[in-house]
Amino acid sequence: MKINGQTAELVKTITLEEFLIEKNYNLSRIAVELNGVIVPKGKFAGIVLNDADCLEIVSFVGGG
Repeated sequence: MKINGQTAELVKTITLEEFLIEKNYNLSRIAVELNGVIVPKGKFAGIVLNDADCLEIVSFVGGG
């Protein structure tokens, strides 16, 4: 699996939502692209990740 261009190994069956929570992402402040397609937040829990997947995760930050 690739996450933001880095190779990672999945060690268990996990949904996208579980993965993001496990990695401490704030689900309300990110956008996720899975295999070239933007995933709506409402679908995170229904997507099971696999080793062939490519994830791009973008975090939104505020500032001024």
